[in-house]
Amino acid sequence: MIVVHVTHEAVEKIGGIGAVISGLATADAYGESVSRTILLGPLLTTDRPVNLRLGRGGKIIYSSLDGVTSGAWGERFRPIERTYDVGIIYGTRPLTGDLADKSLLADVLLIDVFHINGNRLNLFKAELFKKFSVPSERFEDVWEYEQYVRLAEPGFEALKVIGADAEQMVILAHEYMGMPTALKAVLDGSQNVRTVFYAHEVASARPVVEDTAGHDTMFYNVLSAAAKEGRTMEEVFPSVFDNYKHALVKAARYCDHIFAVGDYVEAELHFLDRHFRTMEIDVVYNGIPAHETTLDAKRTGCERMRGYSSNLFGFQPTWIFTHVARPVLSKGIWRDLRVLHAMEPLLKQRGETAVYYMLGTLGGQRRSRDVRQMESAYGWPVTHEKGYPDLTCGEEVLGEMFDYFSREHEAVRVVLVNQWGWEPQACGRRMPGDMTFMDIRCGTDVEFGLSVYEPFGISQLEPLSFGALCVVSNVCGCTGFARSVAGGQDLDDCVMVADFLRVDTQMTVDELLAMPISQRDQIESTEAERLAHLIDERLPRDEQTMQRRIERGRQLAQGMSWQHVVRDYFLPALGRAVGHD
Repeated sequence: MIVVHVTHEAVEKIGGIGAVISGLATADAYGESVSRTILLGPLLTTDRPVNLRLGRGGKIIYSSLDGVTSGAWGERFRPIERTYDVGIIYGTRPLTGDLADKSLLADVLLIDVFHINGNRLNLFKAELFKKFSVPSERFEDVWEYEQYVRLAEPGFEALKVIGADAEQMVILAHEYMGMPTALKAVLDGSQNVRTVFYAHEVASARPVVEDTAGHDTMFYNVLSAAAKEGRTMEEVFPSVFDNYKHALVKAARYCDHIFAVGDYVEAELHFLDRHFRTMEIDVVYNGIPAHETTLDAKRTGCERMRGYSSNLFGFQPTWIFTHVARPVLSKGIWRDLRVLHAMEPLLKQRGETAVYYMLGTLGGQRRSRDVRQMESAYGWPVTHEKGYPDLTCGEEVLGEMFDYFSREHEAVRVVLVNQWGWEPQACGRRMPGDMTFMDIRCGTDVEFGLSVYEPFGISQLEPLSFGALCVVSNVCGCTGFARSVAGGQDLDDCVMVADFLRVDTQMTVDELLAMPISQRDQIESTEAERLAHLIDERLPRDEQTMQRRIERGRQLAQGMSWQHVVRDYFLPALGRAVGHD
């Protein structure tokens, strides 16, 4: 079986989808069932050097962009390039797993769609509208939409050229980006091709959750109430029609099968369109890294994190709390601060202290020299200034939140590290010289992930096998997986699940839609108090507890590893997709 991953991360990991593809492809069970893996995507930039065109370790076999066009591949690809007025890059690159001990060599097809045969493209767009109700003319000025429509026809024809249709081929359309190619395959009508919409989220739902005052508290209660009334997302939230991703996600009902990365994603699809309620949807959870560690390694990580904290604040905290994520609204970072606020008096009573690190950036990678300058000029990352190279692109709001919190609290200090990386070169001279990214994973006591929208959430559980307490919201898809693996056992010693959905069950859809911020705030404050007391009770205050936490976390993480995901979820679902008539 040949598996084609249609994605914007064909060359390198940019976000979660790249991590998913690598996790799947490097699992032993995947290689036993999949004979060939192909990554198909648009060329995102033309200014890369030839040796990095396909990423590190990539090897170009054919590239009209770089003049590598001799031989039989040129004869096969040039008709496609002439017909669609595109460029084609074909080669291979290695996919490496989370633990870097497994790799797989994948084929890579990139289509340069910056130029295109407009007449051919318009014919294809007309077919998308007539057959699948996809209104491309509304979104032609949105490049994030346009490039994936342009990819579809030449990309599908290029797959045939490299022999992807020589045996059973399954096209995995990762999110809305892969849907035009999947729809082209449906139009082609080949009996040897199956299409799967791989729902890493429901792109129609995300902005609704993020842009309304009630966030997840409102949305998921509306979802439940609307389901009882038989109403769809379009009927309740007509704003989805303005979302360029919506029509493509809705058209996923024409695929042979659907994979959803979490239980709520499946529910959101049912809410999106009535057709999904009668389709077979497989929940295929994501995997998480399952590291092997020891109590000594845990101590070392904690010592480094506390040493860094001492360099920043002049004292070694009792506890280290962390949140590693892009600091966007969906991550609910203000909820972390609510919990930390409620923990302040509890820690004071015990004579304990904590430092919380938020690691993530919206402004991109800062240069080492800029970091050193900010560090020496005004004490970054404890203190911030607005404007690049510091707070920018929306980080300003977080900076204000963290600054206010720091002025009002003593036992808990918070630090916004708006940077990529966790080593002195990225984070400054006050960070210990031997610090690495693994230290923020191994050296944390609590990892927060109280998202308002989180289809799965790999990052929230990454410190699990290091004995950390992972505090996540119940709308995170990873909670369903954790509960399944736990088999009914209590999760609270490893994974603490927050519930921000508690409202009067008698509320109507209209009442829920009108939920004010004040009502959501009250629900969040009440839940933050509950979480604070539970965290305080479960922090490991002796080595025996820490050892048990490491063993329990590792056991749970191993059950959620990519090996188990591929064997127990992905391959059975893939088999059902192939068997679809």
